[in-house]
Amino acid sequence: MPISTATLDDGIVEVVVDCPPVNALTVAEWFELAEVITSAGADTATRVVVLRAEGKGFNAGVDIKEMQNTTGFDALIGANKGCFAAFAAVYDCPVPVITAVNGFCVGGGIGLAGNSDVIVASDDAFFGLPEVDRGALGAATHLARMVPQHKMRQMVYTSATATAHELQQWGSVLSVVPRDELRDEAMKVAAQIAEKSPVVIRAAKESLNGIDLWDVKKSYRFEQGFTFELNLSGVADELRDDFAGTEKAGTKKTGTKAEQ
Repeated sequence: MPISTATLDDGIVEVVVDCPPVNALTVAEWFELAEVITSAGADTATRVVVLRAEGKGFNAGVDIKEMQNTTGFDALIGANKGCFAAFAAVYDCPVPVITAVNGFCVGGGIGLAGNSDVIVASDDAFFGLPEVDRGALGAATHLARMVPQHKMRQMVYTSATATAHELQQWGSVLSVVPRDELRDEAMKVAAQIAEKSPVVIRAAKESLNGIDLWDVKKSYRFEQGFTFELNLSGVADELRDDFAGTEKAGTKKTGTKAEQ
């Protein structure tokens, strides 16, 4: 299954994403991930959630090919809503969510990691928002929770990435370990949380969300509005075609529809 879940000892719930080749999620998979995390948090026996991935990297964002192979704006709207739901599920989860990041964490991966409570990473992990290269915007809200303000802006404008070691220096990544030790590291942190009073931990999660400096859902929704504008202009479609390689020779793109 692309997204699986298992309840381990002491109320630790492990959610694993495995969507080859690069963990770029379809619209349906974004909604599925949101539902899995929401269900885990709703179970009073759950004390902590560990979110990790199999394969080359943690998350490559939305499935661009699905978007380009869909007529009209349905896939774009679905991806916007699916990402919003998944990011919100992590943030609103009543218990802490630990993300274990291996390899690349880009696009939608930033939304998941940035909204989580604790991040551990493999020593080959890197983080970035290549959105401007895809004619989109979004998740700067979440990147700003992980890197300093001016670093975030530079990363958005240039599509540059930052390593796990850099984020560890800024305090947003708790620990950096070899990839084959990543799951164990995440479980070690999860066990430390799981041994605390579940009533107190749930109260702590709610209280920490309550004192956040900005509303992550409102600010992310604001960003998404610009993504839709860019799609209406047609520039986003052209950039996604260049990336996905879906445009056939001799095909002229107008907005989101191809004219032969």
